[in-house]
Amino acid sequence: MMKGMGTRLSFLFFLFGFVVIESCHNKESNPLKVSPNHTIGNKATHLVAFDSTLIEAFYVKYPKLIYYKKQVVEIYKKQGYNFLWLDSKGLKETAAVISDKINNLDRDGIASLVPYKPTFDALFQKQTNKPNLEIELFLTSYYLFYVDKVLLGIEDAKSKELGWFLPRKKLSYVAYLDSILADPTKIEEKHLIAQYYKLKEVLQKYRDIEKKGGWSSIITEATFVSLKPNDSSIMIPQIRTRLFVSGDISNDSKSFVYDRELQKGLLNYKKRNGFNSDFVILPKHIASMNIPLSQRIKTIIVNMERCRWVSKDISKAKEYIVINIPSFKLIYFKDEKPALVSSVVVGKAMNETVIFSGELSYIVFDPYWNVPTSILNKEIIPAIKKDKNYLTKHNMEWYNGGVRQRPGLDNSLGLVKFLFPNNNNIYLHDTPAKNLFNAESKAFSHGCIRVEKPKELANLILKDDSKWTPEKIEEAMNKNKESWYALKHKIPVYIGYFTSWVDDKGAINFYKDIYDRDSRLEEMLLEEK
Repeated sequence: MMKGMGTRLSFLFFLFGFVVIESCHNKESNPLKVSPNHTIGNKATHLVAFDSTLIEAFYVKYPKLIYYKKQVVEIYKKQGYNFLWLDSKGLKETAAVISDKINNLDRDGIASLVPYKPTFDALFQKQTNKPNLEIELFLTSYYLFYVDKVLLGIEDAKSKELGWFLPRKKLSYVAYLDSILADPTKIEEKHLIAQYYKLKEVLQKYRDIEKKGGWSSIITEATFVSLKPNDSSIMIPQIRTRLFVSGDISNDSKSFVYDRELQKGLLNYKKRNGFNSDFVILPKHIASMNIPLSQRIKTIIVNMERCRWVSKDISKAKEYIVINIPSFKLIYFKDEKPALVSSVVVGKAMNETVIFSGELSYIVFDPYWNVPTSILNKEIIPAIKKDKNYLTKHNMEWYNGGVRQRPGLDNSLGLVKFLFPNNNNIYLHDTPAKNLFNAESKAFSHGCIRVEKPKELANLILKDDSKWTPEKIEEAMNKNKESWYALKHKIPVYIGYFTSWVDDKGAINFYKDIYDRDSRLEEMLLEEK
């Protein structure tokens, strides 16, 4: 009876500050003990150990952190239940580093509330050289919170809900902890793709702009239809100021005349925001400029989250292809540099191009187009019913119970296609409809990706292959006969979805959210709070 009461009393003492604790597995009056010659790595040091059963009590007292309990137990089991953030001199430098990261999560675009932060701050400020198990377990839990939110992002299942099937990066929280405990500066090493850190810099710039008042909405004239160079309007000073705030022009002259300086600024803005490059200002351009700064900041944060899902190993390949759906761009990287940039046409909203990766394995010259069953049933068969000569007019034929289009200049796949076998039946290909590349929004396809520069892509891919020359490629593309070639080396292909992107010059680009993915991800990030 007395023993049970003593255990309950000791548990209460634990809950109110780890002052007096009596473990049911350890009869010592104070479980905080010193192991004088414990070794971690190659360094022998005086470490403080604690009773393993006290971890359970910590998470009873602080249940909002229980998500990290399993990992915490694993970490301390590996380290022999020794204090990680404290030695004989008090708190280690790494403890301050973790505390700083938790205090500045907003720099990484993290809006999640840190559980029990006021409690931790009060304990941390009063910390002495004496061991404090609450501070210790808070720091380990917060380390995992930091890794979870900043380096890993929302869980894999949730990103797949958003149709993201690119391979997620992996990080061992135990191995990473070992490295930063040995050298606190390693926490500043870049574990994410380079784009993340570029977006992070722009996020800070935009928040600085926000602190200075941001930008105001442009008030349009009732008669406004368009503005052209040399026009005068009360809207011009507003547009000028707006472009000055966002850095598209370097000077705000307040002039009412649409002059050369403003023309240059407008071209900068249009290039960064997915518009065709001309000098005409239309209502859609004003609507874009009037998107609130707060919303632009949210867009940056959403895309920083997407960066967390991409393996840094992507850039280690000798050559690879990246397609960003919202920007309608393909980039072929070779030896770490862009060898080709090409516009692409992607799937329309009803036929979204899938976000995934594959390996480019075959080039097919002068291909047949095997009409997908969905297109056959919805489009081809109804057309045949209206016109019995439809197949002949479109160089098509029945084949194996389906319909295919013969090779030729009018073939829907153009003169070449690039295959990376996948369950989504998506590939890259040429197209006879070259005019589509002139449109601002290039979401027209049934899901596959049409490439504006297919011949250039084929030439670059086969450049180091002795079997091919530009002349042979040209010949193969115009034989009116399908031929396949298996690449000697497969090339990784990554299809992603980023609505904001910082280019090599440090300029932030915003693209239309054509599949309406940002709002749902934003909701998920808010749910994480």
